Amino acid sequence: MEKKTIYTANAPSPIGPYSQAVQVGNMLFISGQVPINPATGNIEATTIEAEAEQVMQNLKFVLNEGQMDFNHVVKTTIFLSDMSLFTKVNEIYSSYFTGDFPARETVAVKGLPKGANVEISMIAAR
Repeated sequence: MEKKTIYTANAPSPIGPYSQAVQVGNMLFISGQVPINPATGNIEATTIEAEAEQVMQNLKFVLNEGQMDFNHVVKTTIFLSDMSLFTKVNEIYSSYFTGDFPARETVAVKGLPKGANVEISMIAAR
């Protein structure tokens, strides 16, 4: 088993002892992304839609660094600060996929890093 750490400057640097993603064989395990703008290191989004868009862009760049895209995603986990945000996040999230959607769960949590309202992690396979 060969394990490869994936990193791109186009997504936020980890804010703890973890990698943006780890590739093992044909599988890519992407750490949860919050809506941090990688250029500034801050959350600049002021609406849940903008937060979700930034999260999906961060995920796109990590997928690309692993030579994959959203068509390769087989599993996602969405963490929300409040379930009332579900519909708006779902609209942004779904716009990044065509055809079959990955398996997924969505949960509300007490808090997310840096006061974010949404965090999404993914597993992709080739």
